[in-house]
Amino acid sequence: MKITVNLDVMLAKRKMTLTQLSEEVDITLANLSILKNGKAKAIRFSTLEKICEVLDCQPGDILAYDKE
Repeated sequence: MKITVNLDVMLAKRKMTLTQLSEEVDITLANLSILKNGKAKAIRFSTLEKICEVLDCQPGDILAYDKE
């Protein structure tokens, strides 16, 4: 079981770079990169809320549950 982070997909759909998102959400580029690459162990709801607000999406657009 695994949680997949589809942040790169949403960034492409919104034609936004990780750097632009970092500036808009006020989160370091390093931390967003860790999240985007699936290396993060956790994410705060407040961070997820900011990302969803900027990308105009739902949490399910960014996070997916994979049973295998």
